[in-house]
Amino acid sequence: MNTLKQQILTGERALFKACNRQITDSIFDHGESPLKESSNIKVTDSIFKWKYPFWYSNKVHIQNSYLEDGARAGLWYTDGIDISNTTIKAPKALRRSKNIKLDSVDMPNASETLWMCESIVMKDVSVNGDYFAMNSNNITADNFRLVGNYSFDGCKNIEITNAKLLSKDAFWNCENVTVKDTFISGEYIGWNSRNLTFINCTIESLQGFCYVDGLTLINCRLLNTTLAFEYCQNIDIDVSTTIDSVKNPYSGVIKAEGIGEIIFDDPQIEPSETTIITLREAQYAI
Repeated sequence: MNTLKQQILTGERALFKACNRQITDSIFDHGESPLKESSNIKVTDSIFKWKYPFWYSNKVHIQNSYLEDGARAGLWYTDGIDISNTTIKAPKALRRSKNIKLDSVDMPNASETLWMCESIVMKDVSVNGDYFAMNSNNITADNFRLVGNYSFDGCKNIEITNAKLLSKDAFWNCENVTVKDTFISGEYIGWNSRNLTFINCTIESLQGFCYVDGLTLINCRLLNTTLAFEYCQNIDIDVSTTIDSVKNPYSGVIKAEGIGEIIFDDPQIEPSETTIITLREAQYAI
């Protein structure tokens, strides 16, 4: 493997179609697409300052490095991405890529990042930005932290463990989502989705979980959760707290410490299709 060390690389396509390169202690300055069409690239202790560093690349390893604001749209159409101990400050960092591993990565400006990607593993990743991970599939995340709205829209096959998500409109239009041991705060969680499972989670969500087919909550805590489960079917809800209000679920089971108000005001819904079990008597509104 050829080695470049302590280089300042400038100009458009500075290392176009580079192959089998080790790049260390270097700076990619003014110049678009420095490593476009590259293959088997290992970058350590380096800085990217300009846009489109990796497009149409294969086997990219980035360690102990920094992608500045200007390195926007950094890794697109790329297969085999391994990034560790790195800060990605630029937006739109990953798109239409696959086989992605992120370990100890900070993304303080991650708006529109990880779109339409496939096979993603994240560990100890921190994200700040709206529209994270839109239309991506096969995602696992552990010790994941997110501040940003409209996350994971249109995704399939997600497993998240030990996370903190501050995100309005999270998990919309999703399919096959499992979230464990996680704190979530954000309005309107999970609308228009199929097969959502939350285990040992604390969730605060105004009008959360509506229009869902196949919703399971196991040993969860619901805080400030009003008008929940509207037009949901095949639900299995087991929570250890009081639910502020439930409105027009289609079918399933709801077990809770208590329910402040149960609302059935749609004549097309049959209340008997939903079994509701509480330790304290609920107030019905029909």
